[in-house]
Amino acid sequence: MKTFTDPRVMRALLLLLTTGLMLSGGPTAAAPAGSPWGAGYFPNVTLVNQDGKPLRFYDDVIKDKVVLINFIFVGCGNACPLETANLRKVQEALGDRVGRDIFMYSISIDPEHDTPVALKEYAEKFKAGPGWQFLTGKAEDITLLRKKLGLYREGEARADHTASLIVGNEATGQWRKRSAFDNPKVLAAVLGDDLFNYRRANTSRKSYADAPRIKHVDPGEDLFRRRCQACHTIGAGDTVGPDLRGVVAKRDRAWLSRWLKEPDQMLAEKDPTAMDLYARYKQVQMPNLKLSDSEVQLLIGYMETASRPAGEVKQPGPKDEVDPRASPTAVPRR
Repeated sequence: MKTFTDPRVMRALLLLLTTGLMLSGGPTAAAPAGSPWGAGYFPNVTLVNQDGKPLRFYDDVIKDKVVLINFIFVGCGNACPLETANLRKVQEALGDRVGRDIFMYSISIDPEHDTPVALKEYAEKFKAGPGWQFLTGKAEDITLLRKKLGLYREGEARADHTASLIVGNEATGQWRKRSAFDNPKVLAAVLGDDLFNYRRANTSRKSYADAPRIKHVDPGEDLFRRRCQACHTIGAGDTVGPDLRGVVAKRDRAWLSRWLKEPDQMLAEKDPTAMDLYARYKQVQMPNLKLSDSEVQLLIGYMETASRPAGEVKQPGPKDEVDPRASPTAVPRR
């Protein structure tokens, strides 16, 4: 039997083995003793949270923890508000585990403007609960962290930063890159189950024949759930944004169509209704989702249908979910 004794071959094999341990899209094996993905890999730079408390990235933020980390900035008018609203649903799904055995961190990529005070106000706007911290620090340290976590693209504009996030268990060396727009219940399951229990053998062998049948989803409902439900309900009350029940009857249709398509432009023009909504909902800016004209009409049609009296149509609320397989994640186009 042939063995590899050439030191160069052995080094190459070791590199192939260890490279697969970090930042893959799927599950990975636990980091062995002496794994490079420990204290020697992650920078122990100092960050500051929304309360002004300094935290060392390795020692205080990730060591021996199951974590979710994403990068945002307070002045973002596109994807960041929607990311944060979606992660609020992840926190709701995990309940009091956040801050106990799961930790969430949103790190600013605009530390020049995002002071602890600004981050605290931002967190309060989105009703972030305990265990979810918002961090800032030196620009060069944050860039280094993004590179180490695989969430940095050379030459990117700040507004075009990646909409991916990272989840991981530092103690086991298991890390996964996910979309910040994943179904929040799926993200919660990855954090709350997979990253804790991936070693455990799966003894339940279920047949595909036993899988539940997936109901047909109206295209407008699907679009609403993927793009709007992180911030809005229809008939279940205000959340980050207003309850949209009856909005089609309340607003001029041309105004509503334009608001869905280019809210940033309407705010820049200081449209009175847009400015009133902006002020009333804690200055959380409606993101420009880059909707097409046909998508705008699908949304309006669905909001009109879903606003009918109870009994005529099931109205989605914060806890309603379509099977994730029926509603694939879509990242807002930039």
